[in-house]
Amino acid sequence: MPDKLKICIDRVLPQEHFRGQRVVRRRGGPSRAVFEFRKMWINGSTLRVRFMGGSGQEKKTAREQAAWWSEHANLRFDFNDAPDAEIRIAFDKNDGAWSWIGTDSIRISQREPTMNLGFLDGGTAAHEFGHAIGLGHEHQNPDGGIKWNEEIVIRELKGPPNSWNEAQIRHNVLNRYRTDQIRGTKFDGDSNMLYFFPGSWTKSGQATKANETLSELDTAFIASEQAYPKTSVEAIELEVNAQRSTRASIGKPGEEDVYQFTADRPARYLVETRGKSDVIMKLFGPDSPTQLIAEDDDSGIDTNARIVADLIPGKYYVQIRHYYKATGTGNYTIRVRRS
Repeated sequence: MPDKLKICIDRVLPQEHFRGQRVVRRRGGPSRAVFEFRKMWINGSTLRVRFMGGSGQEKKTAREQAAWWSEHANLRFDFNDAPDAEIRIAFDKNDGAWSWIGTDSIRISQREPTMNLGFLDGGTAAHEFGHAIGLGHEHQNPDGGIKWNEEIVIRELKGPPNSWNEAQIRHNVLNRYRTDQIRGTKFDGDSNMLYFFPGSWTKSGQATKANETLSELDTAFIASEQAYPKTSVEAIELEVNAQRSTRASIGKPGEEDVYQFTADRPARYLVETRGKSDVIMKLFGPDSPTQLIAEDDDSGIDTNARIVADLIPGKYYVQIRHYYKATGTGNYTIRVRRS
């Protein structure tokens, strides 16, 4: 085993630390956790990147490995060092490697990094950019086959360079994601989102391998309908205070609907869906399809989404996805009202 096993640290928003694990059983559907929101950007987004330090070679490596994803995903990285960039990268060698997941980065102060590349071994930068576009750790895949020697894992990770307590170790390594929380692929032992773990940590005695490039499944998934397919996504215009709701449909699993509306005055705006389809809604703006304002799952009637927000004048974007991203389809209506 390497003297210093380097593992990515999961960053979790404070409100998610305290979210209960209570599940709700719905008629005709599987058990699911309450208020779990998807963290993917609007398909076709341009994500701006700012470097907060770093050498010329470190920046070059980050750019090159970010492109591994954008080559396949319908996303673009613009390394323009904008002060309000969606992704802000530090290179603090005393802070390991980590990234906030997807749109969680919008909730972080613009003075702080959303990613740290404290080491750049192999495909580390690509791994962290995978997190930045919404992917989780492969070893925590619910379909994963790893059975841990928990006592050994905990003992090793309590020491340097990680120096984690048991709760952190369980969060970052031992616990699996819930099935409704992440992408729907089988466990991929070749994924760039899987770190090396020694055989002594597993009950089978089998180590994982260091995956320094994207796997075939990584590239296939990120370009699939469930993630960021390279298809044009035209935003549908919604009229504020229209007499009738706009009829819409999630026609196939993984499909994303995008809408836009214009707030012509400062006021409170209500965006809501109606119908039998279980959808999730995100609101972005003003005048930005990546600046997340709010997100909602079931605040409306039954399983419908509902967002109420005080908005300033500008153009706003609404993203709608089915809760069951891998299988969900169905009709719904959407409406925007100004009070």
